[in-house]
Amino acid sequence: MSQKIGLVYDLRSDYLAEGFTEEDVAEFDSEGTITALEATIMSLGYVVVRIGNARRLCERLVRGERWDMIFNIAEGLGGRCREAQVPALLELFGVPYTFSDPLVCAATLDKAIAKRLVAQAGLRTPPFAVVRAMADVEAITLRYPLFAKPLAEGTGKGIDQNSRIDAPEQLKAVCAELLDRYRQPVLVEEYLPGREFTVGVVGTAENARVIGTMEIEMRKKDEPAIYSYVNKEECASRIVYHPITDDMPLKAEAEQLALDSFRELECRDGGRVDLRCDADGRPCFIEVNPLAGLHPTHSDLPMIATQEGMPYPMLIKAILDSAFARVSRGVQNTDTPQGAIAN
Repeated sequence: MSQKIGLVYDLRSDYLAEGFTEEDVAEFDSEGTITALEATIMSLGYVVVRIGNARRLCERLVRGERWDMIFNIAEGLGGRCREAQVPALLELFGVPYTFSDPLVCAATLDKAIAKRLVAQAGLRTPPFAVVRAMADVEAITLRYPLFAKPLAEGTGKGIDQNSRIDAPEQLKAVCAELLDRYRQPVLVEEYLPGREFTVGVVGTAENARVIGTMEIEMRKKDEPAIYSYVNKEECASRIVYHPITDDMPLKAEAEQLALDSFRELECRDGGRVDLRCDADGRPCFIEVNPLAGLHPTHSDLPMIATQEGMPYPMLIKAILDSAFARVSRGVQNTDTPQGAIAN
């Protein structure tokens, strides 16, 4: 009998129908993504059951429904722990699932916590501060220029041409606007002027591997090189994506940093690590996405896979194979048995 895969996701159209704005649901998935993912998983020999968002998952779990694996791409709604909501529910009911666990999902969505863990491991990331109230701005001693963005948002939300900051008064204005608009702290870090990359990773712990790296460049060179919300939403006309072909040592350094960061943060099965180079051309960790978008042609992780000659079904199979391997070994994140405490 074929194994049953439950598909858990947040559909943009569902939330728009409830009155949420386009920006509110920017991280959520389109019907095209869900259809492609469902068809691909079925082509791999599994039975697929569409479940929907976390509320629908709750209803079905309480009714007693179970699946051999949940393919989870739900981003959640509300708060810095929103990506941990579905994994926490599934752990409560003992149902296996793809991608990272609740702790990792929460720690990586809070960009400051992720950067602290990466820096503690000796991996390069720009110096930063967190502004929780306007009084915190006065205590910032970072070197200008700076870069400011919401602490726990994705898809470039809260990032625009004002995000690069050259003076204290500008910093105050930007922080005030972000605090008011997003109702969460602001991450302020030293601005990195160099090239920008995103690195795709699949697997878990020692089995994690880089599948490729994609460089992100603005089409209009007279605009600030900022991967903003608008630039992401209109990437087809504003952004050029391509592999690194001119500097193999830089590519190797970027991919090692991405892999080390992915492992240090204990991400699993697959994800994407964003990097940017400093003034000396050295790649630095910016953030990690443990629930990377999976639209076959528009999302960065599948685009990286395609760039490297890895068809979309092969990418999805690699993610599922990693998750099933973890379950069969009885491990959660790395090599810690379920129910045990690592020393």
